[in-house]
Amino acid sequence: MKEKKTVLTKEGYKKLEAELDYYISVRRNEIADQIAIARGFGDLSENAEYDEAKNEQSRIEAKIVEMENTLRNCVVVDDDDVTTDTIGVGNTVKVMNQTLKKEQTFTIVGANETNPREMKISSESPIGAMLLGKKVGQVVPIETPGGVVRMKVLEISR
Repeated sequence: MKEKKTVLTKEGYKKLEAELDYYISVRRNEIADQIAIARGFGDLSENAEYDEAKNEQSRIEAKIVEMENTLRNCVVVDDDDVTTDTIGVGNTVKVMNQTLKKEQTFTIVGANETNPREMKISSESPIGAMLLGKKVGQVVPIETPGGVVRMKVLEISR
């Protein structure tokens, strides 16, 4: 089975690198300290603090492996490759949501970079996937969990 490549913007790649560095250089040491302190509480077979610290260590190590794999196997969208002719990952798109009758602006990003508060939507989300490849002026019907939403592309920028 072919592994699906994760798409990241340059900004998302740098952010993930920084997060990985934090987990390796800070979180690993913090959890090692917690384990050492918990060992001092006595019998490990009945030591809840030790068990919790070991569980947290497992979660941290799994997160580190996941981030390393993502960075190793991702496709980074170079800012120079982002055009404003058609919508792609890295574009900011202004649309007229004809269903809600209001303008909305989204930035299309890779799945690992989504942030609803900043209106960063995944290229794999229902809206993001349907907007990919569209041009200014096109009206796009988008199937969402709440029903079909019609969006007219008003502007594409970087």
